[in-house]
Amino acid sequence: MSGKPTVAVVGPGAIGTTVAAALHEAGRAPRLCGRTARDHLELHTDEGPVVVPGPVRVDPAQAGGVVDLVLLAVKATQLEAAAPWLKALCGADTVVCVLQNGVEQEAMVASHVSGTRVIPSVVWIPAQAQPDGSVWLRGEARLTLPDTPASGVVLEALRGTRCPIDVAADFTSVAWRKLLQNAVAGLMVLTGRRSGMFTRADIAELSLAYLRECLAVARAEGAALSDDVPREIVDSFQAYPADMGTSILADREAGRPLEWDTRNGVVLRRGRAHGIPTPISELVVPLLAAAGEGPG
Repeated sequence: MSGKPTVAVVGPGAIGTTVAAALHEAGRAPRLCGRTARDHLELHTDEGPVVVPGPVRVDPAQAGGVVDLVLLAVKATQLEAAAPWLKALCGADTVVCVLQNGVEQEAMVASHVSGTRVIPSVVWIPAQAQPDGSVWLRGEARLTLPDTPASGVVLEALRGTRCPIDVAADFTSVAWRKLLQNAVAGLMVLTGRRSGMFTRADIAELSLAYLRECLAVARAEGAALSDDVPREIVDSFQAYPADMGTSILADREAGRPLEWDTRNGVVLRRGRAHGIPTPISELVVPLLAAAGEGPG
């Protein structure tokens, strides 16, 4: 690879649009690959809109060949549908960076590529898709990557953009901390409410209890997280704008499949494997599964 890496963004939703806009602003136009043909993407920021020229390609047969870096920004529920893009864009030297929730990204994506380097990430991008297809970036964007040689390709691609990258020696702890945040956000699906609900004393106490349960599982998985983390996460939700949503709530409102297993089911599964009681997960997980899958 010489110069800046060639990049494809697969899944130009809220996260994909944000990273595509960051690349475009820096003069590094990525290939855009998705399910819906569009002539451009649009990101709204505090500084004004960023328009990313298209097209959004919808046929993997017209992917344009192998790239150095694939930024895979589809949800776990969309991974099977994205597999043809991975086949079309990945070669022996390609790096796939998974911009997805959860702590099982590497294993889930590796099964769809052969001999391609796959690296997980922790995504800190408060972006929300809008009814007109544009995306509203409501705060600063950044990514956290593990300290591996493959991460260097992503660092080079996004260097100097509005989406900076942190490299974590203890990536496991960072990934599980984000998972705790995602897990408790699942309560929004069960109430149909946004971040303002966490200012209720009863919801805050329930959230703390759930987060402490998740924390025990995270520690069993090797995460070094302090006893203060549950309180810090609840405090952060209470500090958000009351109308701030989350991607799993947006999916519920739109009738789309939910990432309940990636965000919540994993705590129940890993807890059982370690022999850790998870009574709140035993209740929350089947309710989220039913909300996303039915029947009824």
